[in-house]
Amino acid sequence: MLDLADIAVLVEAVQQGSLSAAGRRLGLTPVIASRRLAALEAEIGARLVHRTTRSLSLTPDGEAFLPHAKAMLAHAEDARAAVASGGTGTVGLLRVAASVPFGRKVLTPMLVGFLAQHPRLKVELLLSDAVADIVAQGVDVAIRFGDLRDSNLIARRLATNARGLYAAPAYLAMHGTPTKVADLRDHECLAVASGQQWTFERLGKTVRQSISGRFAADSVEALHEASIRGLGIAQLSEWNVREDVAAGRLQHVTLTDGAVPDHGIWAVLPTRRLTPQKVHLFLKAMSDHLS
Repeated sequence: MLDLADIAVLVEAVQQGSLSAAGRRLGLTPVIASRRLAALEAEIGARLVHRTTRSLSLTPDGEAFLPHAKAMLAHAEDARAAVASGGTGTVGLLRVAASVPFGRKVLTPMLVGFLAQHPRLKVELLLSDAVADIVAQGVDVAIRFGDLRDSNLIARRLATNARGLYAAPAYLAMHGTPTKVADLRDHECLAVASGQQWTFERLGKTVRQSISGRFAADSVEALHEASIRGLGIAQLSEWNVREDVAAGRLQHVTLTDGAVPDHGIWAVLPTRRLTPQKVHLFLKAMSDHLS
């Protein structure tokens, strides 16, 4: 059986860069720290680190094991905190990953009330437009949109993500307002990659339209800002542009022969047998907020 004390030596050694530094942090002599790491490798049946007198680096097996090691230590800490708080489960650290705009506009306002309800719970919000490796990063919940491809993760649908076409009134006044899907061929379309296609729904069928434009970005926030500045038409989520539409900075473009398909908003969890109480509470609060 894996010993959490041995696992802690591995995690600390990787963070500190050496076994001796890990031992100092954990109150162990270098000899004891080395024995604990050796015991862990023997239990697993694989070498986890390359060790020299001055440096330490993970083997491929070590790289594969490290995120699970961090998760085991985090779960143990959650369990101790839950018992210390009388079994409420609303203590510890909750790590949530999301895109930058969703985290700023939706998650952060929701978390203000969530943390007020659970004063002994801490939340770390990891925001990036890149898809997070939630196992490697020790993430408890990741918010994702659209189609999910990783079958090794648990996904729970939270809500529908309504999307549409949006452009600045000044752009539409200068270039005209498209009314049909094919009209987009003559417009500046702001997309995540140049020369791609946009997908629309028409009478239950999928329609693809080639689009082009002089501006592309790998950031939703950049596309959003570009649309406000009048650079073209963008596909954006309704929650992301609600304030801009109300203020007159953006205008919803409706096409008569096609609609931008809605996506799901998903909570993605690492594959675990038991979901911590803090995650259940977060998912409930998130669902209520989105509804």
